[in-house]
Amino acid sequence: MGNILKFPPQKGLKTGTQGGSQEVSEDMESAQIVDVTQRIQERQAEDRRRVKRVVLNEFIAAHVYVSGRGLCKIALKNVDEGGIAFDIDEKQGQFTRGETLEIRFYLNYETYFKFNIEVAHSNIVEEEGVFRHGCKFIGDSLNNVALHHFVQFLQTIAASLRTDKGDRIVSNIYS
Repeated sequence: MGNILKFPPQKGLKTGTQGGSQEVSEDMESAQIVDVTQRIQERQAEDRRRVKRVVLNEFIAAHVYVSGRGLCKIALKNVDEGGIAFDIDEKQGQFTRGETLEIRFYLNYETYFKFNIEVAHSNIVEEEGVFRHGCKFIGDSLNNVALHHFVQFLQTIAASLRTDKGDRIVSNIYS
């Protein structure tokens, strides 16, 4: 322990009994401690929401089964791991909070898989003439595994989706 450097005490520092120092200044007496934890958590939640939610516009045919009436076409707005949002024409009416619905995702005109949701909220979007519903997935749905993988699929491809800017379909290439 022969090479110990000793520094002279700095102005504005009080030396404690244990050899440590404690800075005392007028700024510290009037300073306020700000907890930014909540602000950071809100930003992280917003970032997660933006990343994980997949916006859907006529991506897949979706219908809700209405007892006594049959199938009613809905327009999916978005989907995430917790649930979906969809629009239904205002002429069809709206569903109420807490109502359980059967949703069918059609992969072609006759093949579909179904799952159950619970309506969390609904409101009218007057300028579009629709009722928008926010719904959560019900955990005991028969197709939960398929639904989970389907949502993961949508989230995975969402980053690389492109919009068609008017590409033409060529017919009779070799004519």
